[in-house]
Amino acid sequence: MLRNPELRRALLVGGLLTFLASAAAMSLSGWQAACVALALGTVLLVLYGVELCCRYRAMARLAADIDAVLHGSGDIHLADYGEGEVSLLRSEVRKMTLRLREQSAQLEKEKLQLADAMADISHQMRTPLTAVNLLLTSLAGHVDEESRGDVRALRRQVARMDWLVESLLKLAKLDAGTARFCPETIPLSALLARAAEPFAIGMELRGQQLQVEASGNVRCDPAWTAEALGNILKNCSEHMQEGTITVRAEENAVASVVVIRDTGGGIAPQDLPHLFERYYKGENAPEQSVGIGLALSRSIAAAQNGTLTAANVPGGAEFTMKLYKGIV
Repeated sequence: MLRNPELRRALLVGGLLTFLASAAAMSLSGWQAACVALALGTVLLVLYGVELCCRYRAMARLAADIDAVLHGSGDIHLADYGEGEVSLLRSEVRKMTLRLREQSAQLEKEKLQLADAMADISHQMRTPLTAVNLLLTSLAGHVDEESRGDVRALRRQVARMDWLVESLLKLAKLDAGTARFCPETIPLSALLARAAEPFAIGMELRGQQLQVEASGNVRCDPAWTAEALGNILKNCSEHMQEGTITVRAEENAVASVVVIRDTGGGIAPQDLPHLFERYYKGENAPEQSVGIGLALSRSIAAAQNGTLTAANVPGGAEFTMKLYKGIV
């Protein structure tokens, strides 16, 4: 308690006043009056110190209760306290706690409602999309060669719409915390092969090469993580012409790290701070881009106790995903 500056000031001022009162009593009425003044001042100082200690103990209990509330393992019980300034403060903190909990519960409810709404919309949209795909497949056999190009373009747009609906549904699930992750330990090489497989033909047609160096394992949900890495590979491929995408992955004592580097000239400085924002499109983004892929990748990494960052390096851009083995 002596570390408390308020208590030290009170003892200093009270001691000085007691000494002055004792000196004045001695000069006016002798040493007996001085002893009485000294004793009275000492008693008052002791009583004040005891009252101050009790007050700060109550404030320490209040601070401990608030800390328990913040960590979700406790509550503030007003019945344990009586009248006074500390009890008044506790009452106001209790009101604030109840209000914040109500708001938190309401936000969680709205997130769940949004996820349910997105699931319903996705289900309703897939029915006509499937029908359109079937009609286009049937139509392709009854049109001339010139019109078949238009049919293929329509099929690409339908596939893009289907991917967009699926991505929005996944983002809503991640936001609401309803996405199901099934972590397992797999080799990093197998995870990267799974992530790169859908883009192998497209990269070959663009004259791009993929170089992978992987060692060690990773603890993650293979499907979700492969999609996150696939979105990064897709972004790198779309922002470069002929060139090489290099992927290095390794496991260390803290995390499993995947570094993806391209030779596309890098990210515009004004785009770099907003790269992982939803629906953000940079000045060099492809026309078909909607700005969801990288945001989804970061959300997937964060949901698995990981991080995803981007930076410019000589000749291109570099993405680093870290999936930590423990909470850091």
